[in-house]
Amino acid sequence: MKRPDLLLRGTAAGGELRVLGADTTALVQEARDRHRLSHTATAALGRALTGAILLGQVVDKHPRSRLTLKISGDGPLGGLVAESSNDGSVRGYTRHPEAELPLRPSDGKLDVGRLVGRGDLTVTRLLSESEPYTSSTLLVSGEIAEDLAFFLTKSEQIPSALMLGVYLEGGRVLQAGGLLLQSLPGASQETLRAAEHHLSQLGSITSQLRQRSILEIMELACGDLNLAISGQALPLHFRCRCSLERATGALTYFGADELASMIAEGGQEVVCHWCNTHYQVSPESIQRLAQERVDGGQGRWTENGPKS
Repeated sequence: MKRPDLLLRGTAAGGELRVLGADTTALVQEARDRHRLSHTATAALGRALTGAILLGQVVDKHPRSRLTLKISGDGPLGGLVAESSNDGSVRGYTRHPEAELPLRPSDGKLDVGRLVGRGDLTVTRLLSESEPYTSSTLLVSGEIAEDLAFFLTKSEQIPSALMLGVYLEGGRVLQAGGLLLQSLPGASQETLRAAEHHLSQLGSITSQLRQRSILEIMELACGDLNLAISGQALPLHFRCRCSLERATGALTYFGADELASMIAEGGQEVVCHWCNTHYQVSPESIQRLAQERVDGGQGRWTENGPKS
């Protein structure tokens, strides 16, 4: 039976290191199915979704906080966005889900770096009932794990090691997940050198995911630094906040003539770009929306707009 997607949190070296591990296989498969992603686009978005989950747990622990990664590269993918919530839900999309490239001739692996390209990484944190906080860094490779580790070191001033992997076979995501190690205040140079050594011995996270559970990988990554798991495992899910009500509200941005045309044509389809769910808004709902405008009511749907 397939293991459920989950996040494990812990410390090592007597509290000198933070250690997080996530198994995201099922949610990456769901993202692939929803957006009809190519192989390499699946690897790119899968890494970003896993990375958003891991970063969301360390940059802000408020239970209702959200973190959004926006990767704007000049590669064929055209950029991607991933958003995680601290309740374990995540969602995301790419601009060109069908984009694909040949395998890297050097090692026969998916060429995520070239598909993403060079550009910017923007991280936005949103607490409930507070203004969003945004910071950005340049993409260093487009491989996503390196880019997020660079962000943590450069923007957050936290020495970090991040590994992300997605393994596909025959059109299916067989394994996906990630590992994050961070230096905590007071960490000694000896501890950091030991952690670096253990990580160098670990090898490819994708290969490890094919052989071991995320807990076993975390233990290997810590070696003799003594991993201590804290709290309960957090279940992870691909989950969107869209709804028919919000889809209907998106139509508020259209003029009266356009709404009348939608009514005459029997309604309007609205597509959520986060999860690719299609909503059919009935003529009656559009008519009520138009009447509310006449009466002075102005609804707003700020998260998902209609997709052309």
